[in-house]
Amino acid sequence: MTVDPIGGVWTYALELARVLELHDIEIVLASMGAPLSTEQNAQVVACKNVWLFENTCRLEWMDDPWDDVDRAGDWLLKLADRVEPDLIHLNGYSHASLPWERPVLVTAHSCVLSWWQAVKQEPAPSGYAEYRARVAAALAAADCVVAPSAAMRDAVTANYGSQFTCTVIPNGRDPGPFRPSEKADLIFSCGRVWDEAKNLRLLDKIAPNVSWPIAIAGDCHHPAGRDIALKNARSLGKLTSEEIAQQFARSAIFTLPAYYEPFGLSALEAGLSGCALVLGDIPSLRETWQGAAIFVAPDDATGLTNAIRGLVENRRRREHFGQRARARALEFSPERMGNAYLEIYSTRGRQSHFKGAISVGQQHANQTEPLVLQEASA
Repeated sequence: MTVDPIGGVWTYALELARVLELHDIEIVLASMGAPLSTEQNAQVVACKNVWLFENTCRLEWMDDPWDDVDRAGDWLLKLADRVEPDLIHLNGYSHASLPWERPVLVTAHSCVLSWWQAVKQEPAPSGYAEYRARVAAALAAADCVVAPSAAMRDAVTANYGSQFTCTVIPNGRDPGPFRPSEKADLIFSCGRVWDEAKNLRLLDKIAPNVSWPIAIAGDCHHPAGRDIALKNARSLGKLTSEEIAQQFARSAIFTLPAYYEPFGLSALEAGLSGCALVLGDIPSLRETWQGAAIFVAPDDATGLTNAIRGLVENRRRREHFGQRARARALEFSPERMGNAYLEIYSTRGRQSHFKGAISVGQQHANQTEPLVLQEASA
C-alpha cells in the first residue's frame, strides 16, 4: 500500500490497517513524499500487521515531479518483487500503469484537476497535460478504482473518461479518541493552512466579526517553501493527533468552509467529538452531512459569519447540531470501511504471503533502495 505522510491519506491508511489487522492481513506500507514525523513512526510501530519502507520522492501533485515519480516507480517494483504481495493498493495514481503482474486497486482521494476546478473556478492549465495523461492511463490500467464519496467518483469520471469502474467506499474513523466533553466558547478548524482548498484564510478574515475566538491548527508552510500567516485567528501550528482530539473535545463549533474536500476526515472527527458543524456548501460535504450540519457557500464571508453567530447566540441550536453531527459521524465506522475493502481484496488478491521483518526506525531521506531493519515491538 502506497501512502504519503502529508495529509489525510496517512490517517486513512493507518485506520484501514488497524481494521485489517483483525483479519490477519499484513500490509507493506510504502511511504513517499516527505519524511515521517516521530508520531507517525510511533503509529506504525503500534500496528503489528504493518511493515514500513520510506522514500521521499516527490508526489505527482507536487511541482516538477515526474523524474521522482518514475524513480519511485522503479523502487516500488523492486519492493513488490521482494515482498511478493497479494495485491497492490495505491493511494495515488501514476504507478497503477507499472507492470505489477498482480492486481492493482487505486483509491482516488483527490486529484489536481478537480482541485483546480473547485478552487480556481476554471479548468487546470495546459501545464498539467502530463498529469492528466498519466492519471487517465493509470485509472484505465487499474483492476479496481475506489473513491471516498460519490462526488469524488463523479469528478474522476468527468476528468479522466469512463474507461474504469469506480466503487464508492466512504472513509471511517474510530470514535475512541473523539469523545464529546464540556464545551468551551471556542470555534475550531484544522487542516493545511497553505491549501487554498481548505479556505481557512476566510476564517482568519471573519474572526474580528465573531465574539468567540477562532483557533486554527495546521501547517502554514507550503511544500514549495511559501509561508502563510494568520492575522486574526489564533494559529496553533501543527498539533499531534492527541492534541487535535483535545481541541475537538472542548470546541463547541467546528467550521470548514472548504472549496474542495473529497471526503473530509477533519469534519468526521469533529462530528464524533460532538461539535456543531459549519461546512462549505459543496457536493461532497452535502453528501455526508446533509441534515447534520449548517452549509455556507465557500466564498460567502457574510454567510459564514452569520452562521457562526447563529450558533454562538443560541446554545440549544448549537447543542442540537452537535448531537446530530455525532449521530451521523458514528455511521462512518472503520469496520464499515474495512469490510467494504475486504470484499474487494477477497475477489482481487493473489494467494501469497510476505514473512519479512521490516519496520520503522530512523528517517531515511531519498532512499533508492529500502532499508531493512529489525522487527519492531509495539
